[in-house]
Amino acid sequence: MVWILIVEDEVALAEALRRGLTAEGYSVEVCHDGPTGYEFARRGDFSAIILDLMLPGMNGYKILQSLRQEEITTPVLVLTAKSGQYDQIDALDLGADEYLVKPFSFPILLARLRALIRRASPKESTELHIDQLQLHRMKRRAWINQDDLHLTEIEFGILEILALHVEEPVSRETIVAHAWVDGSGTGNSLEVRVASLRRKLADPNPRLAIETVRGTGYRLVRQRATGLMGA
Repeated sequence: MVWILIVEDEVALAEALRRGLTAEGYSVEVCHDGPTGYEFARRGDFSAIILDLMLPGMNGYKILQSLRQEEITTPVLVLTAKSGQYDQIDALDLGADEYLVKPFSFPILLARLRALIRRASPKESTELHIDQLQLHRMKRRAWINQDDLHLTEIEFGILEILALHVEEPVSRETIVAHAWVDGSGTGNSLEVRVASLRRKLADPNPRLAIETVRGTGYRLVRQRATGLMGA
C-alpha cells in the first residue's frame, strides 16, 4: 500500500487532493498545520509527502530542514504558490525532491509523484510478464514471444500502466498522466496511440488485447478470442 502525507493549510485544496489521490488508489493522510505535519512526517512510513511552504505554526522550509537533519529521506514534493526562483532553490537545497507551483495540473502532480515513488523504491521489479508479453521498464522496451514490439515512448507508457493493472479498468486521466510526462495528451491523441498499440499487440499475440471501458478508459485483457476490441 502506498501512503501519501499531505501537509496543506488550504482545507478545500487538501480535500480535493485527498479525493483525487484516493481515487488513484493511494492511501492518504492530511494535516493542516506545520507542527502536526512535521510529527506525522517524522514517522518515516510514508511513500511521499506533498508539502506546502506557507503553513501555520511551522513553515515548510523548517519542516524540510528538520526532516533531512534527522536523516528522514521520505521523498517530498513541494506544492506552493511561491513561484520565485530563489524560493525554489531554497526548497530544493533544503531537501525537497520536486517543486510544483500553484495553480497546477493534477495529472502532472500525479506523474511527478509517481516518479518520486519509483526513484525511492529501488526494489521495484524492472520487468513485467503477462503470459508471453514481457516489458523491461528500465530499457522501455516490450516483447511478445521474443519479438520486439518497437513501441514509441508514449506507447510503452500506455502499455506499462495497463500491464500494471491487467484485467482492471484504468482511467483515461491516469493513462495520460503516466504516458505523457507533461500531462499534455488529449482524448484524441490517446485514442490514436491506443489504436497503434492494439495493432502491434494483435500481430504476434491476438489473445492479448486492449479493451475500451465505456465512460472510464481502457484495460489490458487476456484470451479474447476475437482479438481486438473496438475503440
